[in-house]
Amino acid sequence: MTRIGVVTIGRNEGERLIRCLKSAITLLPQDTPIIYVDSGSTDGSVEAAESLGVQVINLDMSLPFTMARGRNTGFRYLIEQFPDIQYVQFIDGDCELIPGWIEQATETLDNDDKLAIACGRRRERFPDASIYNRLADMEWNTPVGEAKACGGDALIRVDAIREVNGYNETLIGGEEPEMCIRLRQQGWKIVRIDVDMTYHDAAMLKFSQWWKRSMRGGWAMAEGAAMHGAPPERYKVRETISNWVWGLIIPLISLGLAWVTSGLSLLVCLGYLVLMGRIYQHRRRNGDSLSDAGLYAFFCLLSKFPQVIGQSKYWLTRWRGQQATLIEYKTPV
Repeated sequence: MTRIGVVTIGRNEGERLIRCLKSAITLLPQDTPIIYVDSGSTDGSVEAAESLGVQVINLDMSLPFTMARGRNTGFRYLIEQFPDIQYVQFIDGDCELIPGWIEQATETLDNDDKLAIACGRRRERFPDASIYNRLADMEWNTPVGEAKACGGDALIRVDAIREVNGYNETLIGGEEPEMCIRLRQQGWKIVRIDVDMTYHDAAMLKFSQWWKRSMRGGWAMAEGAAMHGAPPERYKVRETISNWVWGLIIPLISLGLAWVTSGLSLLVCLGYLVLMGRIYQHRRRNGDSLSDAGLYAFFCLLSKFPQVIGQSKYWLTRWRGQQATLIEYKTPV
């Protein structure tokens, strides 16, 4: 019986997608169904996937695209064609599986019927290509043990996904933790195991890419807080408030009152140094090197500004009743 299936999503991932699909073909049994859901690629991704023997689904791009919609489409096709599947490995098209992950994750889910999701360590394929890639690699290093959420790469129990009707297709970001909230509300658990899971190719080589990615993060925070910010979850409430304070309110106060206070109001900006120091100490306690902790602290502070822009875009779009569109930061390869 085929126990595991794979769902990959992507658009214009080029060689990244080839590496992704080949890793699944190589590391999983020959009869493992692998589904690739394409969202309007123009770089030959569909043809490349088909040449590898992978089942390809082309999304109807006349409908609003979200990554959640792509994952749900692949999942529904998978369980319709292979109803005996127990687990689905979701993996983004810019990632590739690491040897040993599937075996460890499957064993973890087999040993606990209340586990919905097993996820592991996502690593950047080229962490030294840019400081932005390095930041992403540090971001993926989440604590081991029971977790509140997972990312785009994870081995997930089919019964759990069915119970919560999959991902929320209206979300343009943060769809994985949002589904995890609904899973936990139904009594399911998520675990991060101490195993390398995937290599990820962020391909962030420019400041503008990092800025757009941070904006998307701000949008996801605002939307997540709007959906699940009430007690007891209080999802992303603290983070969204922090962004408003440090990314908007403090700059407005310090600069707006600079003239009438003869510049004294600018002293409020010393709070940024205090905040950066607290983040630095936190990262050092988690084992980061001096340089990594400093890099993370500086960009974590700087991210408050694009994130508050992302939050503002979310609320403005919602107020206008407009359709949300993806905030993309990658350059096709």
